[in-house]
Amino acid sequence: MPEIQDRFSADGFLLAKGVFSIAEVAALERDFDRIVAQISNSGECIDATWDGGQAAGLTRPGDRILHTHNVQKYSRRWMDAFLAPDFLDVVETILGPDIVLHHSKLFQKPPERGSPFPMHQDWPYFPTARDSMIAGVIHISEATDEMGCLRVYPGSHRLGRIPGADGRRPNSTLARYPIDHARPVEAEPGDVVFFHYLTLHGSMPNRSARTRKTVLCQMYAGTDRVEEGNLHPDERLVLRGWNSHVSRGAAGQAT
Repeated sequence: MPEIQDRFSADGFLLAKGVFSIAEVAALERDFDRIVAQISNSGECIDATWDGGQAAGLTRPGDRILHTHNVQKYSRRWMDAFLAPDFLDVVETILGPDIVLHHSKLFQKPPERGSPFPMHQDWPYFPTARDSMIAGVIHISEATDEMGCLRVYPGSHRLGRIPGADGRRPNSTLARYPIDHARPVEAEPGDVVFFHYLTLHGSMPNRSARTRKTVLCQMYAGTDRVEEGNLHPDERLVLRGWNSHVSRGAAGQAT
């Protein structure tokens, strides 16, 4: 699939249509909703709304977004989704034959008050030595611009690592890329949006009457390694191929 590799290299993102069938999406949605019910009853803080900084002009009082890491720890069906050949075939075209799961994230933007995410890069949260980290956003619901779909600046990954581009504080470079000028990437259930972790991205609030449901799968090449400063779980779970940088200690072996 050289055209996929060429498009991703040029744009820093890719909309892959119909990676999961309608029947697969229906089954995944059942487990998605079960996860949401479980975390909602847990008493834990599950609202991932950003406050202050670049989010201040986008967020309204009462906005929220439901969130948890690592859906594969709740549901075997979601683990199977990350191992699905149609999904990994696209990932392999981008990353190569060795694919490692760093973490996954569930996001549910409720209707009318679903929180936005300001423009940012992901690398400050989980940098890798070769900058191979990508995300695959699996859409369980439709995601329109009104629903707060992903927005990107095509080609912005070529800017490289922008210091302080985590989106949580003022940044002179990010200020040149306002979210209202970014490209909306609308998607349907079963579509997957892949993007590089250096690509400038964000999302507007969900002001529609519908719920937006997505699961993000964060992956890196097995020839790469996570650097110091990692702020998210690093599962080091091989989805395909080999992990060249895992060690006895990194694999969790007790001394």
